[in-house]
Amino acid sequence: MSGEDPDSADEGRLSRPAAERPPYVESTIIMTTVRVIAPFVLTLGVFVMFHGASSAGGGFQGGVIAATTVVMLGFAFGIEPIAAHLRNEHLALLVFGGLGTFLAIGFGGYLVGGNFLQVSGYETLFHHGSKYSIELVEVGIGVVVSGVITGLFFLLGTGLDTAHDATEPDSEEDR
Repeated sequence: MSGEDPDSADEGRLSRPAAERPPYVESTIIMTTVRVIAPFVLTLGVFVMFHGASSAGGGFQGGVIAATTVVMLGFAFGIEPIAAHLRNEHLALLVFGGLGTFLAIGFGGYLVGGNFLQVSGYETLFHHGSKYSIELVEVGIGVVVSGVITGLFFLLGTGLDTAHDATEPDSEEDR
């Protein structure tokens, strides 16, 4: 044990405690630029989500653009403060809300006499029903994608401690 590298004890851990991370350095230029640009990037992401049915773009692309807003804010103001505002519960709500929207439109196709995601039946309910239902599907996909990407960013940025308690044995052989 005495000849081992001291860092080998940390092998297998994905996170670094805050004391071991390099310090966050504020940049006035980056913070100001992100403050100005972030609303426009988020608006572009929402625009791409809503217009994916009739023009270039869609839910996936719009969700990635919307998640880019959170990534920019994390780089400008630090990941921990942004992650504190967008907790895991908020991200889970986004993902499940988007999934629920997608599934509601998809299974609604059965209710209007069609198949799963057959949106032509929505025309019988209201004018341009298929167009609006497709846009809702795109928004649902975009919300799921943005929630997952934001969650992955926070996970990679703040880390995940996979080390478990050394007092608990791993398997029957260790007991």
